[in-house]
Amino acid sequence: MNNLIPVILCGGSGSRLWPLSRSLYPKQFMAVGGFTLLGHTLERIKALPARGKAIVICNEEHRFYVATALQEAEVEARILLEPQGRNTAPAVALAACQALEDSPSSPPLLLVLPSDHMIEPVETLSAGLSRAGEAAGQGYLLTFGITPGHPATGYGYIQQGELLPGQAGNNVHRVERFIEKPDAAKAEDLIRQGGYLWNSGMLLTRADIYLQELARFAPNIAGAVNAAWRARLQDQDFVRPEAASFLKSPSSSFDYAILESTRKAAVLPLSLNWSDLGSWEALYQFLPKDEAGNVCAGDVLLQDAQGCYLHSSQRLLAAVGVRDLAVVETADAVLVAGRGEVERVKDIVEMLKAGKRDEFQLHPLVYRPWGSYERLVSGDRFQVKRIVVNPGGTLSLQKHHHRAEHWVVVGGTAEITLDEKTVLLSENQSAYVPLGVRHRLKNPGIIPLVIIEVQSGAYLGEDDITRYKDEYGR
Repeated sequence: MNNLIPVILCGGSGSRLWPLSRSLYPKQFMAVGGFTLLGHTLERIKALPARGKAIVICNEEHRFYVATALQEAEVEARILLEPQGRNTAPAVALAACQALEDSPSSPPLLLVLPSDHMIEPVETLSAGLSRAGEAAGQGYLLTFGITPGHPATGYGYIQQGELLPGQAGNNVHRVERFIEKPDAAKAEDLIRQGGYLWNSGMLLTRADIYLQELARFAPNIAGAVNAAWRARLQDQDFVRPEAASFLKSPSSSFDYAILESTRKAAVLPLSLNWSDLGSWEALYQFLPKDEAGNVCAGDVLLQDAQGCYLHSSQRLLAAVGVRDLAVVETADAVLVAGRGEVERVKDIVEMLKAGKRDEFQLHPLVYRPWGSYERLVSGDRFQVKRIVVNPGGTLSLQKHHHRAEHWVVVGGTAEITLDEKTVLLSENQSAYVPLGVRHRLKNPGIIPLVIIEVQSGAYLGEDDITRYKDEYGR
C-alpha cells in the first residue's frame, strides 16, 4: 500500500482509569506490559508496510510526553497541537490538512489510530490494511470492526451491511448503522442476532475525501479547522493551529460528524485481540490472570482473593478474603471499587475536579521537558519538592508573586540565576530565591542535578508563575 500516513490521536483524559490516569498525565502515557500505551501504538505503526511520516495530534499540555515517546521509539512524526480538545472529527481534519500539504500531488491514505488501544497480533491489522486499501483508495471512509468476544457494554457497535461491489475477496462491507454503547440486554441481543461488530475507533480514508465529506456534512467544523490551519504557527517541532478559529469548531467525533451520514462509510471485520482499555474492567479482561483469576501489578500479596484487579504503585498492597474488586494504589490516592462498578470512577473524578483537588490533575511525580519534580510534603504555607534536572536541562527564567523558595543541592551542579547574578552551586550548597525575584535553574553538568526545594508563602499553586524566557516554548 503506497502513501500511507499513520495518524495517532493522542488526546483524551482517561478519567475512568483514575487514579493512575490524570488529566495532565492521561492513560496513553501509562505503562502496560513494559511499554506505555502510546509506546505500544508507535511500535505498531513501525510494523506497517509502506508508511510515510506519521502525524500525532495531542493537547498542548502533553506535547513533551509525546515528543519523548517518539524519540524513544525512533519514530519520525509531525506533532500537531490542539489548543483544546474538540473530539476526533476536527483532529483528523487537522491531520488531513497536514498530509495534503506534505503530498499535494497524490492524496495520501490516512490510517487513524487511537493512542490508547491494545491490538494483538499486529500482523492481523497489517493484513487487514492490505485488504482495505483498495476500497479506501476508491473514496470510501473505511472503519475496522472487531468481531465481538462477548456482549460488551463499554463499546459502540457497527452493523455491517452488504458487501461493497468488487470487494467480496477483501470482505469489505457497507456500514448499515452505528449503535451507541448499549445496555447489557441490548448488547446480548446484538450478539445473538449476529452481523454486529465492536467499533474500534480506527479509520482508513483518503485525506481529500475526508475533508470533502466533512465540508458536506459538518461545514461548521470544516470552516473552523480550515481557518485555524491557514493561520497556524510552527514552533520548534510543533505545529500550532490558530486557537481562536479552532475553538469555534463544535466538539464531535468523526463517526457522528461524517460516517453516520455519508454513503461512503464502509467496514472491514477483523478477528483479533483488541481493547480500548477504557476502564479497569477492560484492563482486567485484557491482561493475563493467575489461577484464581486475579490480575496483579506491583508489590501485591494475596490470601484467598479471587477475580480481582490489584495494582500497587508505591507500597505493599495486601488483600485477604476479597472477591471481584478493583484496588489501585498510587502515592496520593487509593481506589477501591467493585469490578462491576468501575465505570462510575469518572464520577469520582468529577467530584475531585469540582473540589479543585490536585488528585484529578497531577501525580506527585510530574515530568517536564527538563526533568521532573516530586511533591514530598505540604502544609499550611509551605511545600517541599524534589527536583531533578537532566544534564543540559534548563528551567524557564521566571518569578513568583506569592512564594519564596529555598534550594539545596543534594547531587550534581546547579547554575542559578537570581536577577542579574549567576552562581554555580555544588552538593550541600544552597540558595534563597526571594518572592518577586527573577530566577532560573540550569544543569551545566553531565549527571542529573538533584535539588530539594522548600517553598513558603501565601499561595503555592503551579499557576503562580510569570515566565520571561523558556527553552521549550511554554
